[in-house]
Amino acid sequence: MAKLKRSGTAGGKVNIGRLRLIGMVHLPALPGTAGSKLSMAAIIDRAVEEAKQLAKAGFDAVIVENFGDAPFAADRVPEETIAAMSVVIDNVVRSSGVPVGVNVLRNDALAALAIAATTGAAFIRVNVLSGAYATDQGVITGRANDVLRKRAAIAPHVAIAADVHVKHATPISQPDIALAADETAHRAGADVLIVSGTGTGKATDLEAVRRVKEAVPKTPLWIGSGVTAETVGDYLEIADGVIVGTALKRGGRTTAELDEKRVRDFTRAVS
Repeated sequence: MAKLKRSGTAGGKVNIGRLRLIGMVHLPALPGTAGSKLSMAAIIDRAVEEAKQLAKAGFDAVIVENFGDAPFAADRVPEETIAAMSVVIDNVVRSSGVPVGVNVLRNDALAALAIAATTGAAFIRVNVLSGAYATDQGVITGRANDVLRKRAAIAPHVAIAADVHVKHATPISQPDIALAADETAHRAGADVLIVSGTGTGKATDLEAVRRVKEAVPKTPLWIGSGVTAETVGDYLEIADGVIVGTALKRGGRTTAELDEKRVRDFTRAVS
C-alpha cells in the first residue's frame, strides 16, 4: 500500500508561538446542515485551493472551521459534521504545506481534537475553554479538564488556542478580561490566547489586547477578528500573531471567496 503523503509539520508538534499570520478557511455549509448546497467534492476543492493560496502568499498557518453551518450546535456537533470536516482537513493538511488548525463551531473541542488526531492537524481553536458565556446557542461552559485529558490520550502534539471573552458572547463567570486571560492560560492550560472583537470581522479593541498581554506576557497572543491591511501593524506591535479571514475576502464579506488583491495587499502591509 502506498504511503499517504502529508505536508508541512503534520503529525509533529509545532511551535505555535512562532505563527504570525494565520489565515481562515471558512467552509460552506456542510452536508446535513440547514444551508447545505455544495457537494463534498466542491467543498474540498475550495478549501484546498484557499489554503494553498494563503500559504503561497506567505501565511504561516491556516484554520479550517465550519463557518457555514449556522445555526450551530452549542458543544456537540453531529457525526456527519465530524466526518465531513475530517475529510476536508485531511486534504488541506496533505496539500497546504503549512500547519493547519481546526475549529468546530460552536464549541466542540473534543471533536476538534479527534479530527486533529486523525488528520495530523497541528492545533485546535476552542471558543470557550474556561468559564461560562451567554451566546446565541445558550450558555456555554468551558470543559478544560475534559479537553486536556483527551488531548493527552489521543493527540499530545496538538496545541490549544483558546479565546478570551470570545466574540458573539457575553462573559458570565469572569467579566474582567485580564483575569479571564490569566485563568484561561494558567488554570485551563491554553497554549495560545485569542482576543477578538464583538463579532466576526469586527475590530478588536487594542486596549483589551494590551490588558491581556500585560496579564499573561509569556503566553502567545493572537488577534481573532477585524484585522485589516491598514491596522495589522498596530496589532502586531502588541500581539504575537493575527487570525485573518473577512479582510481577505471579495467585498470584505466573510462568506465570499478569497480576493487575490486583498491577500497580496495584506501580506505586503505586514512585510
